[in-house]
Amino acid sequence: MKKLLLIFFISISLNVFSSSPILDDDSLKPMPVVDYVDLERFMGGWYVIATIPTFLEKDAFNPVETYQMSSDGSIATTFTFNKGSLNGPEKIYRPRGFVEDKSTNAIWGMQFIWPIRADYRIVYLDYDYQQTIIGRNNRDYVWIMARTPTISQEDYLNLVTLVGNLGYDLDALRKSTHSIN
Repeated sequence: MKKLLLIFFISISLNVFSSSPILDDDSLKPMPVVDYVDLERFMGGWYVIATIPTFLEKDAFNPVETYQMSSDGSIATTFTFNKGSLNGPEKIYRPRGFVEDKSTNAIWGMQFIWPIRADYRIVYLDYDYQQTIIGRNNRDYVWIMARTPTISQEDYLNLVTLVGNLGYDLDALRKSTHSIN
């Protein structure tokens, strides 16, 4: 477990430093975010429909991210998935989100290990808070999420197009598998 935490810490550290303005690719524009997020409406469960996964999410089935406002203003996050198959062992991670841009509520820092906060940006959110895209400035990871485990093919293709328009490598995008109960 200590070895896994060390690897994770090093990976996140490299990602944080690689997203600093000094090391950024000048050809990438800052990741746009939505105008405003009503945090109360955003809270709750989100199924990961597709992702460019972090190393923790490779081989993830049934991935779900759940957000809950904490009394201190931070966002308690629970990320669950089955490792390796639909019936694989359940993995649970509990990072904490911190709203970093209070004017939009769309830019967060996601903290798995203190004191490092990973870039987390709400770059798309439909009007009824049923579908969202979470991105990062350096375009290494992305998450297409919905309130339901499946979405229409038309919606999926539209969201994938948005991800591509944001500058992501669509060849790296992986569709998630969910068991339907």
